[in-house]
Amino acid sequence: MFLTPVIYPVSFLPQQWRWLLMLNPLSGIIEGFAPRFRQSFDWQGLAVSTAIVAVCSRRLHFIRRMERQFADVY
Repeated sequence: MFLTPVIYPVSFLPQQWRWLLMLNPLSGIIEGFAPRFRQSFDWQGLAVSTAIVAVCSRRLHFIRRMERQFADVY
């Protein structure tokens, strides 16, 4: 989370490392809704962020549902 682009644009990073920043869901949201340094909207970053959040929330829902069936044996 320390690499979330709040005070710097993603364009400051080399092209070869931008994919790593897209794994952070907040970076796509911040870059998409706060075009500070450029005028174009970052649809790809927002789509990747939305997909990551959707997958994580679906997995969390699955784990919470299956948690009732797990045996807690100490």
